[in-house]
Amino acid sequence: MTNPELDLLQPYPFEKLRKLLDGISPADLPAVSLSIGEPKHPAPQFVLDAMQAAARTVEKYPTTRGIDELRQSIADWLCQRYGLTGADALAEHHVLPVNGTREGLYAIAQCVLDRTQKNRQVLMPNPFYQIYEGAALLAGCTPEFYAIDENADANLDAISDAQFAACQMIYLCTPGNPTGAVVSEAALQRLIGKAQEHDFIIISDECYSEIYREASGPPCGLLQAASAMGLEDYKRCLVFHSLSKRSNLPGLRSGFVAGDATLIKRFVEYRTYQGCSMSGFVQAASIAAWGDESHVVANRTAYDEKYEAVIDILSPALTISIPPAGFYLWPELPVDDQQFTQRLLAEFNVRAVPGSYLARAPGRDNYNPGANHLRLALVAPLDDCITAAQRIVQCL
Repeated sequence: MTNPELDLLQPYPFEKLRKLLDGISPADLPAVSLSIGEPKHPAPQFVLDAMQAAARTVEKYPTTRGIDELRQSIADWLCQRYGLTGADALAEHHVLPVNGTREGLYAIAQCVLDRTQKNRQVLMPNPFYQIYEGAALLAGCTPEFYAIDENADANLDAISDAQFAACQMIYLCTPGNPTGAVVSEAALQRLIGKAQEHDFIIISDECYSEIYREASGPPCGLLQAASAMGLEDYKRCLVFHSLSKRSNLPGLRSGFVAGDATLIKRFVEYRTYQGCSMSGFVQAASIAAWGDESHVVANRTAYDEKYEAVIDILSPALTISIPPAGFYLWPELPVDDQQFTQRLLAEFNVRAVPGSYLARAPGRDNYNPGANHLRLALVAPLDDCITAAQRIVQCL
């Protein structure tokens, strides 16, 4: 016998992609994969050195809250990046390490959602990171989707008061996956106002916050917006950040949650039983990574170069523009996204993700906002991204 809520889960997008492409013989060309959002830029050597130097920490059990130095380095970064104040208080009461945003975004739902309440809805973007949906379902709550596109502010403003009143929590992704759209400070503050009015929690997934276009500037964060409106306790606000994209360390599984001290305290209690404290050598590597910005700037520059090159190739064939942040392209296709994905592999040996696999078709109209879109992760080397773009144009 198993938890019956497991039966509510849908296959992960990449499981569906494997089935879609099963049996297809790729074209006899060098393979290029733009399907998985896994950074391929080299990990910073100084981070690897810090991790190796702390190897003997495996001889001790790590604590749930992490060492003071790690929480302080995170708090210092938050203050430097978002203009927050009181780094010492942040480190003590408002910050907690997590093993990557994926783990944290799932676990927070199990901690804060109340399945005994009449209103058990969890708002989440559509298309979306599927962890949001699974976390809500396994917490005994119901996903409620709001469609997103490149107009991030308008997407939030379109959520009705009735939807807000019926929800316990909202997942927000800014910069967005897969759109790259950024929610403005004003829109974040309007959302915070709705959270105070209707008593729900905002979970802001900001794992792409440092992969922004230099020309666009750094995106506003939820805590930054809260502080600017005088909400210094960050009540009902939690943000999740990660070193996976920012520092090209997806295998390190290191991130943090920050915000409302009461919620953080409860999350510590939950995680003490969950048993997911961060290893000492990972903490040492994380301190090094959060303390340096030069490698992050170089990372952004590399993505900017890829966008410029790829857009020049794709724009004559597709209506497409460079998003303000993230490392995805989200073009709308003139053909079926699943069939195009199959042809792209069979005839040109390029892997991508059909947009419909990243979204749901809720409601009576059965509208899937990802349909006839393609998600392209520009994580491969520059030359490979250029090759892939040329082949996509040929396939079109």
